[in-house]
Amino acid sequence: MEFGWWDKTPEDGKYQICVRVHGGNAVWTRKQGHHTSWEPYGPPTEADWDKLIYEANRRVPRRLISPKQFAEIEGLRNKPTLLPRVSKPGPTR
Repeated sequence: MEFGWWDKTPEDGKYQICVRVHGGNAVWTRKQGHHTSWEPYGPPTEADWDKLIYEANRRVPRRLISPKQFAEIEGLRNKPTLLPRVSKPGPTR
């Protein structure tokens, strides 16, 4: 499942947050601007978790996610957050 929203801070300006939930893990990334790549985001704040749970809760009545999936997302709040792997160039031959 993928959830996303826009956020704004005085230091960073406006940026997009994307949370991918799969296999009992939540991976948080962010992107600022149209032509920038996604970068790791974290650790998420309480407000970020509240927004994720709010977005997930909105999808339950429309049957986009099941109540069981929603309960799993709520349980992720107490788990450590995974940061996405950053690709590094390998050795050249």
